[in-house]
Amino acid sequence: MKTCKIQLNDVIYNAAEQCFEAIVTVHDKGRSFRYACAINAPITTSFADAAKGLTKQADRRHLGRGGMRSEIKRLGPDQRAGRPRFDPKAWLKHVINLPGLRAA
Repeated sequence: MKTCKIQLNDVIYNAAEQCFEAIVTVHDKGRSFRYACAINAPITTSFADAAKGLTKQADRRHLGRGGMRSEIKRLGPDQRAGRPRFDPKAWLKHVINLPGLRAA
């Protein structure tokens, strides 16, 4: 069985729809996936039970790769180009020796 770290964000109760809603983030292999989840439940449902339902829904979506999600990849530092370091003295010597650019 595969285990992933799951994080609940912005859990709210939508009284019009009578459901708990949250953005659930699943951290898996250095990447983060966010799912918008909602479970139908009365307002008297305990937070622990609502969290369990939201977590289960996000886990099912993640394993099934279905539904809408956003993926956040971890970015590493960009690789520097393989060019030499800028040398201002060498650049000035090159500019001085350019033909036709002498002052009168």
